[in-house]
Formats: sequence, structure tokens, C-alpha cells
Amino acid sequence: MEEASGMTDVRKVEDQRLRRGVLLLPSIFTVANLLCGYYAILATFRGGLADLDNAAKAIGLAILFDSLDGRIARATRTNTEFGKQFDSLADVISFGIAPAFLAFAWGVRGLLGSESEAARQVYQLGWLVTFGFVLCGAWRLARFNLHGMSDQTSRYFVGLPTPAAAGMVAAAVHFFKSPIEQVPMALLWLGLVTTLAVLMASTIRYYSFKNIPWSRPFSSLVVVVIGLLLVGIVLYSEPVLLLMASSYILSGAALELVRNLRHRWVSRPVTR
Repeated sequence: MEEASGMTDVRKVEDQRLRRGVLLLPSIFTVANLLCGYYAILATFRGGLADLDNAAKAIGLAILFDSLDGRIARATRTNTEFGKQFDSLADVISFGIAPAFLAFAWGVRGLLGSESEAARQVYQLGWLVTFGFVLCGAWRLARFNLHGMSDQTSRYFVGLPTPAAAGMVAAAVHFFKSPIEQVPMALLWLGLVTTLAVLMASTIRYYSFKNIPWSRPFSSLVVVVIGLLLVGIVLYSEPVLLLMASSYILSGAALELVRNLRHRWVSRPVTR
């Protein structure tokens, strides 16, 4: 009897250790997300062409880790309030501050040496726009923590998710490489950053992909498409990632337009 009791105690201790390890697993990916964001800021400060590209890649990795920590937490049923808040704080760094620094360094800092008054004005505008990006990102994360998804089926996010906005900045830098040094292009860039900030603070719905049953087997066509997409990212990361980021951002606006047109059509009075 004593031996059986001892074996039971040992199993309980092992189960507790395993439980602790499972609880820590999502936080490990959150730390990896935070580390990528911190590295992206350091690389942006160095400011070389390769450094800016590395910063963009680090933000891309942060997006991957951010998606994994949530999925692992849901799969292992280890969602906690601490993990939720920790993840949001990491996201402010990786998808708010880091892309804002990168957007400013890549799109505006090249105007600093110009003697043109227009260039100086755009440079001043740059830090204001990128701060707006950080502000809207933090606003978006706080709203998500309070209200969660747009409906109980978890199919949609309310507003552009911060990883998608950061991914658009990173994908553009990764694609074009060379920093902007002309005032018109800098203004276009700041227009894009402003648009991303507004979309984060908006109520436009974006598909979340959280209701996809990843544990179930997919059809052979889906597997082939996913395989081709992964190969495309590895071999042609610049155009593929930019296309993916742009398509997702435009998808929300397109769905909102279709939804509004359908609502107007349905509510339109019938005339004889």
C-alpha cells in the first residue's frame, strides 16, 4: 500500500511539472515575439541597408511567433489573463513601436540631409504620423482585450490587426530595400502608414482564420496550395510577402464595401 501511495505521489508531481511546462509554452513564444521586436528596433537604429531589411524580417518572425503562442494556448487550453496581457504588451513593442521606428527610418530619415524646406516639413510630419501608428496600434490592442472578437464565432477581428499593419510596413521595406530620399515618395509612404493606423482604429472587420479546423485533414488541393505558398515565400519572399500583406489589408475594405452595398440593396424600398 505504501509503495502504491508513493507511486501515486510521484505521478502527481510529474503531472504538476508537465502542467507547468504546458502553461509556460505559450509564454515562450510570446518572449520570442518580444525578442524579435526588440531586435528590429536595434537593427533600425543601426540604419544600414541590410540592417533595415533584417528589421523587416524580424517583424515577420514576430508575426509568426505571435500566431503560434495563441494557437498553442488554445490547443492546450492554457489561456490565462496573465498570458493575454503579456501578449498584448509584447505586441505593442513588436507591432507598434518596432514598425513605427522602421517606417520612420526607411521612409523619412533620408530627407534629413536635404536643404529643402519641403523636406524638413515632411521630416517633421514623419515622426507625427509614425507616433499615430503606435497610438492606434495600442488603441487597437486595448479594445481587443476589452471586447475580443467581433462575434462569438471568432471569425472576424474588429479593425485591422496590429500584426497585419506591421507586416505591411515590413513587407514594403523588404521588397523595395533602398530607403526613400524624395519628398513625393515620402509623402506617399506616410499616406500608407496613416491609412494603416486608421484601419487599426476602425471598426472594419477582417477575417481571423481562427475558425479553420487545423487539426482536421485538408484536401490534397489545399495541401498543394499551402506547399506552393511556402515555396514562394522561401524563393521569392519579396513579392510574395508584399502581395500577401496587401491582399489581406484590401480584403477588409472590399468585404466592408460588399456588406454596405448588400445592406443598401436589402433595405431599399420596393417600388411598383
